[in-house]
Amino acid sequence: MHGPSPDTLHPFNGEPHTVYLKNVITRPTIEVGDFTYYNDENHAAEFESRNVRYHFDFVGDRLKIGKFCALAQGTTFIMSGANHAMTGFSTYPFNIFQNGWEQGFDPATIFDHLKGDTIVGHDVWFGTNATVMPGVTICSGAIIGAHAVVASDVPPYAVVVGNPARVVKLRFDEATIERLLEIAWWDWPAETISRNLDAIRGADIEALEAAATGLGSECDAKRNRA
Repeated sequence: MHGPSPDTLHPFNGEPHTVYLKNVITRPTIEVGDFTYYNDENHAAEFESRNVRYHFDFVGDRLKIGKFCALAQGTTFIMSGANHAMTGFSTYPFNIFQNGWEQGFDPATIFDHLKGDTIVGHDVWFGTNATVMPGVTICSGAIIGAHAVVASDVPPYAVVVGNPARVVKLRFDEATIERLLEIAWWDWPAETISRNLDAIRGADIEALEAAATGLGSECDAKRNRA
């Protein structure tokens, strides 16, 4: 058992409603890890153009999504290009319509207030129509509720819901979360993940740590043979 190839475009029985996202990304300012998928009944392959909004090269922000994330239909990332100047009385973007309205515009009123890259860790689950605002970091293991609007950072293994999204609980106690982040099973080779699915899908942290220890032994054996 070796699992699907991360280079497969449609990994769900070939159905077009689900794509491994990295295979439909063309922009160098978007990075997506292996096995992260997007599900959309009609526009799965158009994620880059339909679901990553206001992402302009001249702004320079990046979207980084880790491995083994699950994105339900309508998951949307609002990037920094959506920002308007908020330092004066009006937020109306007069300058973009030109014809003289661009005169006197100071780009610093926008660019000095951008929040940087948007980063998603590994094994994050996004519910239907979740929205992520610019510059947010969502840590590994988090769950983003359906229709949530994420405007601030999300801790590891937190469950967030609402608008603005708020933490309603942590999936595990803090000690277990630290151990999970140390194990980082998503960085294991695919064949090792395939052999240890019961431990990964289960809730026995000691079993998962034992699998991680076994991985270390495998690496040592390979080095010795080399």
